[in-house]
Amino acid sequence: MPKTLSFEKIQDGLKTKLFGKYLFFAREVSSTNDWAKELAELGAPEGTVAIAETQTAGRGRLGRKWHSPRGGLWFSVILKPNIKQSEAVHLVFLTSLAVAETLREIYGLKAETKWPNDVLVDGCKVCGILSEMKTVGEEVEYVIIGIGVNVNLDVEKEFPKELWQRATSIQKALGKKISLEELFKALLEKMESLYQIFLKEGFTPILEKWKGLASFLGCEVEVHGDGERLEGTALNIDDEGALILRLRDGSVRRVFVGDLSIKMKR
Repeated sequence: MPKTLSFEKIQDGLKTKLFGKYLFFAREVSSTNDWAKELAELGAPEGTVAIAETQTAGRGRLGRKWHSPRGGLWFSVILKPNIKQSEAVHLVFLTSLAVAETLREIYGLKAETKWPNDVLVDGCKVCGILSEMKTVGEEVEYVIIGIGVNVNLDVEKEFPKELWQRATSIQKALGKKISLEELFKALLEKMESLYQIFLKEGFTPILEKWKGLASFLGCEVEVHGDGERLEGTALNIDDEGALILRLRDGSVRRVFVGDLSIKMKR
């Protein structure tokens, strides 16, 4: 499979009604999220997608560098749901669920969701999601959902050494390359399907499905965030997207921001 994307193949046979109807493609950009923001400010409609073969300044949460070589899927979707600012985090859960379900259904991979914004395969990160938004008061004007999936990549050749133990790719998991266009279309179709459920039924059905793929729940975990390190048992994710953590002293904390690592499986 080639590492380059075919613009014609990306939209050919796409079954969505909204997502990807307007699609902007580039061989290289600094960041698809920044590009999508520019498009949103120019009035691009909901469901518009910005996709690139490479990003020169891709980023993850907290401004961390996101490595985006050719062979991955790097794209951002513009959403305009009628929700409050505090509810925008729900879209991150929706997106990671879409990725995990797609990898399971199409490629038979045991993909798992991990709080707050990752998808794992074989315990290693295969996908990260970055949500950014513009608000007016408490109301959301638009949300940009950035998705980065390590697809046809040799992690040890293309990523820095410090990521080798924590990152993986679909190519590594399957032992072969797959069609970038096929995966992209499947992801958009799954995202649109879950987005419609979210708009009609709310966050609850999305969260329940998400938790069903979250193997860290019930495990001993460590969370780094807000200048502190917490250790305890991951009990649940609540309807605001917070991690419910039972600490060593028996007290229970709600954690909204942090990096989670599993210390001991159930």
